[in-house]
Amino acid sequence: MCNGYDPAKCTTVSEMLARLGDKWTVLVIMMLDDGPQRFSDLKRMVVGVSQRMLTLTLRALERDGIVERTVHPTVPPKVEYALTDLGRSFSAPVKALGGWVFSNHEDIQSARTRFDERNAEAGAKLIKLG
Repeated sequence: MCNGYDPAKCTTVSEMLARLGDKWTVLVIMMLDDGPQRFSDLKRMVVGVSQRMLTLTLRALERDGIVERTVHPTVPPKVEYALTDLGRSFSAPVKALGGWVFSNHEDIQSARTRFDERNAEAGAKLIKLG
C-alpha cells in the first residue's frame, strides 16, 4: 500500500522498482552511463545477456523514457542507444546500489558462507537468485 502517496502512481512506483531490481536493466544502465553504445557493443559488455533479453530490456527502458534509440541513416544503418536526461537521473540510484555492493562485497560473502555452513548441516535448501 502506498500511504501518503497518490494511489494512481503506485503501479508506476512498483514497476520502476522492479525495473531497478532487474539485473539486465542495471547492467545496461551502467554501460550506457559512459555514453551512447551500439547494440552489439552492449551485447559484448553485458556478460551473459542473450540477444532477446537485451532487446526486451532496451525496449522496456525506451518505453519508460530511460533510454533513447537513434537510427543513423548509413548503410548498413547504425543504431545507438543512450540514456535520456531521465535515464541519467535514474542511473544515480543504480550506481549507488552497485557501489554499496562493491563496498560491502567481503561482508556479504562472509555472511553467505556462514549461512551456507549453518544450513548445510541442517540440510536446508536455498534458492539462489540470478
